[in-house]
Amino acid sequence: MSVLADSGVFRRGLGWLGWFWGLAGFLAVLVYAIVRLAPIAWHSLQQPLGVAHWLVFGVNLLMMAYYEGYKGFQKGYSPRVVARAEYLRAHPRLLLVLLAPAFCMGYFHSTRRRMIAAWVLTVSIVILVILIRLLPQPWRGLLDAGVVLGLSWGLVATLAAAVQVMWGGRAPVNPELPELPERGQTGSLDQAGDSTSSLA
Repeated sequence: MSVLADSGVFRRGLGWLGWFWGLAGFLAVLVYAIVRLAPIAWHSLQQPLGVAHWLVFGVNLLMMAYYEGYKGFQKGYSPRVVARAEYLRAHPRLLLVLLAPAFCMGYFHSTRRRMIAAWVLTVSIVILVILIRLLPQPWRGLLDAGVVLGLSWGLVATLAAAVQVMWGGRAPVNPELPELPERGQTGSLDQAGDSTSSLA
């Protein structure tokens, strides 16, 4: 084991394992939610709908596409998940690799602002899902359709950001680690790697 670690083979393997597990875990959460909500949304569209229903459906799709899909995921959350996965690939630590999905989503080992944002976002989504479940059909499904669109947008945005990095691009945004500046470019991740050695 020490020979592998000294040669860098073990470290590189651990880094790629953390990268894959972090992104796969995050994408699995999105896919699970999409699979659960899509049939409900589809069922609502099979019912007789009036003008008010179609109006709510259209406005909800536009709002969720822009605020959740474009602004929330594409311009914010998805690039940061990929940036944190890329940091983990370059600087693997056993604890971070084991908890890679939670790390990539910013639940721990992040700036205070990012951790608060991650937890508030999660709690808000849970509350929203609970409230939507209380609605009767077709209203519940019509609103779920917007959520499915936003989550699907996030899925594609995350994959696109990951492919961009894989093809030689840099991490798209600051991973917002405690030892890195909160604003600006990611800078050199190599310079920040050693400061997390105490985590493993």
